[in-house]
Amino acid sequence: MDIFLVILITLVAALIASLSQLLFKKSMTGRISGIGGMLALARKRGALLGVAGYLASFGIYLFALDNAPLSFVYPIFASTFVFVFLLSVFALHERFNMRRAAGIALILAGIAIVSTTL
Repeated sequence: MDIFLVILITLVAALIASLSQLLFKKSMTGRISGIGGMLALARKRGALLGVAGYLASFGIYLFALDNAPLSFVYPIFASTFVFVFLLSVFALHERFNMRRAAGIALILAGIAIVSTTL
């Protein structure tokens, strides 16, 4: 399989996993106390969509792993950190600062380095 397609597939899996994290966060309305709290959370649409997204992301990720080495695919999947950061800033209005931006830049540099090694 073309390596650029593997990169694209892995990025799609990472984006879906990141969107699932956003759904989980938006589903949280308070503290989870015990089994009852977990069951109440499990009945929320956002949490259920988050789980479905995670499962879809996992399936796509496995497909990428079937077509490229783990040492190549997994670092690209680390782009979830970048996507979660961006979603947190734009959708949840979390704070953006230069320290976080520098960390994201380092992650992107690492992904770029790894993606050129195959």
